[in-house]
Amino acid sequence: MFSVNSIDPSAQAQCIARGKVLLQRGLDTDRVSYIESGRVALGVMDAGVMEHQIGVLEGPCWLDASSVVLGLPHLVDALADSPLKLRTVAVADFRKAIADMPASAQAVLTDVAMAHRRQTEFAVSRLAKDAEARCAEWLLSHAHSGERGGMEVELQQRKRSIAAQLGIAPETFSRVLRHLREQSLISGSGRVLNLVDPNGLRSLAGV
Repeated sequence: MFSVNSIDPSAQAQCIARGKVLLQRGLDTDRVSYIESGRVALGVMDAGVMEHQIGVLEGPCWLDASSVVLGLPHLVDALADSPLKLRTVAVADFRKAIADMPASAQAVLTDVAMAHRRQTEFAVSRLAKDAEARCAEWLLSHAHSGERGGMEVELQQRKRSIAAQLGIAPETFSRVLRHLREQSLISGSGRVLNLVDPNGLRSLAGV
């Protein structure tokens, strides 16, 4: 792909501290970043923390140029995983550089960007499924017979503690439980959860 200098020779390098959020899922940006040096973590963040990491970028490289090429919002969050040196150019100038390319080169670039986006979508969807599978397995392992003969789980710990055991954020745990209720796999919203469909949970957990 073209260089930063070919798009905007005046683009100045910036020094970015470790821990700075560079991209947010679902949002568009008006500038495209080129990482000259340093490491960037890609994944799903929650409350300022990288909850699930799906990859790492090492400079020199563009940061999620695929989304800009396709004109779509970013699929993942990006966090500086080390001190960075990067340069940014306006999205409008980036797209103009693409428009100036031969039609055949534009077609190849679009195909590569689309393939990269599909891979990213798959990785993000796997994260959600993995979280549901872990929660389903935990519920099954902590279930016991209830007074009415069904299976139930008594939440004797705080949700934050349970989420920590599962390796997910508390908000993710709550979201997964809500999703399981919507699928009629569990019921109840207090300290006792009823396992409405244990077989469905076993299928989700892969056990």
